[in-house]
Amino acid sequence: QVQLVESGGGLAQAGGSLGLSCAASGRAFRAYAMAWFRQGSGKEREFVAAITWHGRVYYASSVKGRFTISRDSAKNTVYLQMNSLKPEDTAVYYCATDRRQYYSGNYYPDNEMDYWGKGTLVTVSS
Repeated sequence: QVQLVESGGGLAQAGGSLGLSCAASGRAFRAYAMAWFRQGSGKEREFVAAITWHGRVYYASSVKGRFTISRDSAKNTVYLQMNSLKPEDTAVYYCATDRRQYYSGNYYPDNEMDYWGKGTLVTVSS
């Protein structure tokens, strides 16, 4: 059974930093991209960042330059380092795995993600 478990959410002040982790189990994801999404209260879920099977990274324009995605394929884990946080970053953050083997493009819609974590809440106070 495949499971993705996020950790590291919490409360931060504007301008501060938080780091998220997502550990996958039940299958190796070495050949697949992994991504982070978020959903703010009353908003639709949106793409945040993705990292391909060979380390190419993509970011939403709203987080580029502030967030960094990375992965440790040996540990089946993806990370999201969030710096210079803003109140509008407040959301539940989800990690997900891409169903497209060896995909290296920059398009990560929800319907191409096959496994999702349950999410971790990030709250940024002003």
